[in-house]
Amino acid sequence: MVEALGQTECPQRCCAGKQYFCSVELALQVIGGKWKPIILWHLRAGDRRRFGELKRHMPNVTQKMLTQQLRELEADGLVERQVYAQIPPKVEYALTELGHSVLPVLDQLSRWGTLFEAGQSDRAEAQA
Repeated sequence: MVEALGQTECPQRCCAGKQYFCSVELALQVIGGKWKPIILWHLRAGDRRRFGELKRHMPNVTQKMLTQQLRELEADGLVERQVYAQIPPKVEYALTELGHSVLPVLDQLSRWGTLFEAGQSDRAEAQA
């Protein structure tokens, strides 16, 4: 790292085909976005979930987007996809060990969201 005028310059790195300058950027590329944290949250109990079950828990996500996000999570090793050879086809998703390792981060994010919600309610009451 190079120190110039009080700022630290980080060199660009690559991991799992992702270009990034710091580990927070890499983490957000893997678990960031609107839907990935929600998918991981719904898989947190350790049970396998079918696609339709995930979709019911996330009514605002399109089928195409849910499919894309699940594929990306699978490609990054956070989610495993189990396909059963039957008619009609049955596919289930579950967290991998790596996927389980992000749960403390999501738990903390959930607690922060609750605090933020309470703070916004307090602000709204104070302004009324």
